[in-house]
Amino acid sequence: MNSIGQRLEQYTAKRPQEVLLVTVEIAGEQDSIAVFKGFSSSLMHPTAFDPDVPVLPDEAIILNIDRLASPYNPEAPRYIQQGLSWEAMQALLLEVGV
Repeated sequence: MNSIGQRLEQYTAKRPQEVLLVTVEIAGEQDSIAVFKGFSSSLMHPTAFDPDVPVLPDEAIILNIDRLASPYNPEAPRYIQQGLSWEAMQALLLEVGV
């Protein structure tokens, strides 16, 4: 089974018209992670250059997920859906087979 981060990356690879903004808690600290076209990047912390280092570790607690239309513009985000739970997102992952 792929990790949560890998599944979200695969979802955006299959739906390149979407950007996911994932609000998580990692080791007691909140982070925002953008997932787009199969890649993840932290919006609050440095992201490792090595793609094998997960931006979203398995122990992360997903607080919510926003789906946005691509391209992502932080000044004028175009939301498709806001505040999705991990459970709701899993249904979308199953729709695209990840």
